[in-house]
Amino acid sequence: MTTILTDIEGTTSSISFVKDVLFPYARRELPRFVREHGQEPEVRRWLDQVALENGGMCQDAMIVETLQGWIDEDRKHTALKALQGMVWEAGYASADFTAPVYPDAARALRRWHAAGHRLAVYSSGSVPAQKLLFAHTDAGDLTGLFSGWFDTAVGGKREAASYAHIAQALDVAPGGIVFLSDVIAELDAARDAGLGTILVDRPQDYPQPRIGEAAGGHARVAAFDDIQLPG
Repeated sequence: MTTILTDIEGTTSSISFVKDVLFPYARRELPRFVREHGQEPEVRRWLDQVALENGGMCQDAMIVETLQGWIDEDRKHTALKALQGMVWEAGYASADFTAPVYPDAARALRRWHAAGHRLAVYSSGSVPAQKLLFAHTDAGDLTGLFSGWFDTAVGGKREAASYAHIAQALDVAPGGIVFLSDVIAELDAARDAGLGTILVDRPQDYPQPRIGEAAGGHARVAAFDDIQLPG
């Protein structure tokens, strides 16, 4: 059976959800969240780390402003990711939003899982954020479909070594894994590591189709319904 490793943004879900919904929500809700939860040990730990890295800030309001600036810059910082995840968890729990998953992706993931294919996620978002997203989709809780979760702790998504590490962690030969992504540079790295690759080229996210040479030699589909898995 083929193991399917999938990206999230632009692949199972729209690119716009994180940029247009999650990031603005975290930016808007951070001040309230820190006021209400800033003394809880897990929250305090990350706030203090930001303070120390920025000259020993003594006011939470200044720390929050720094974090909001990092969100505006799309900065990949461990403390920011952790705190964003906590804010998003509260947002999901209070049903302020659900995570949109393309209907064809939800159908295919359920179908592949039922057929015995192993499913895993590899995204630049943290593993806790990945699990939150798939637990609160508009198609229901999909976390039970996945048996592997990977973020950039294994390495960058454009580095072949990252995919080799994932194959090792899954205990699957690289050739037994197919990686689905909308980013050709990521697919190139996965191919260099020996994985099968499929370019997910959704018209909703990429109005100009990437066909022929623009697909970089990768198999191309416009939706998960078009994916033909070996074995």
